[in-house]
Amino acid sequence: MMNVFLAQAAPAATSTNAPAGTIALTPSDGLIGRVAETTGLPPTLIFWATVVVEVLVVLVIGYWAANLIRRAIRRICDKRQLDPTVVSFVGNLVHALVMAFVLVTALGVVGVPTASFAAVIAAAGLAIGLALQGSLSNFAAGFLLIVFRPFKKGDVVTGAGTEGTVEEISIFSTTLTTPDNKRIIVPNSALMGGNITNHTAHQTRRVDLQFGIGAGQDLEKAHATLLAVANADPRTLKHPAATMANTKFIDLGTQVELRAWCKTSDWGSLVSDLVARTPKALAEAGIKGPDRTLHYREIN
Repeated sequence: MMNVFLAQAAPAATSTNAPAGTIALTPSDGLIGRVAETTGLPPTLIFWATVVVEVLVVLVIGYWAANLIRRAIRRICDKRQLDPTVVSFVGNLVHALVMAFVLVTALGVVGVPTASFAAVIAAAGLAIGLALQGSLSNFAAGFLLIVFRPFKKGDVVTGAGTEGTVEEISIFSTTLTTPDNKRIIVPNSALMGGNITNHTAHQTRRVDLQFGIGAGQDLEKAHATLLAVANADPRTLKHPAATMANTKFIDLGTQVELRAWCKTSDWGSLVSDLVARTPKALAEAGIKGPDRTLHYREIN
């Protein structure tokens, strides 16, 4: 369209008085000339005003189209019940690509050669890529997090030395909220570069509590006492049933472990209550822990 306005604004031949390499605009040159004759404004001013209007139209329509496409993609993803994190990521990425195309088109309207501009962008992209290797690795890691989905929004995870609830997975980082309500921004590459523990990936979770039972104590009675405390709590699941195990020898006794299953949402509260109740139950049953009391005896 820019070339059309140029053809209307000026003929191929230049005025004999015009400097070499310039285009002579006269009031009789096409549409620009007729508007200039009618308004009395300089043809060059009219020409560039037209270009500015055209660029604004391209930008406005492009911005509207980018938002329309993003909303359409989100509707399609919502109908397929995709994860909200995936929907947001794909929508924002498509919006950015469309806007980049719109900006290049606007530059073409102004008269900037898009081929040369693409070469400049490629060279600048290479330089920026070398300078921002860490950011590019975060971008690649973010893409992998979206594709393989080791966790989703709302999961409680441990990764990169941090534990918290996933609030958002963006292009370069993941936002976690810790149990004490602190927000932590973790680079995606740090998450993908190490182990990720998803504490809420499954509906159920096992509580493992270790107890020291003194030497000479009745282990079977200790097992029955601990199982009774666990099974008396309604949060403890019947299937699979709670179990006991003798895990290892310790100084002056044996270590036993209570293993009780519950819903993942009940895990924290059940652990807290069992830790509070089991010592009292063992004491009432007469079960003692490892006895490190020092006894003195007189030797004649």
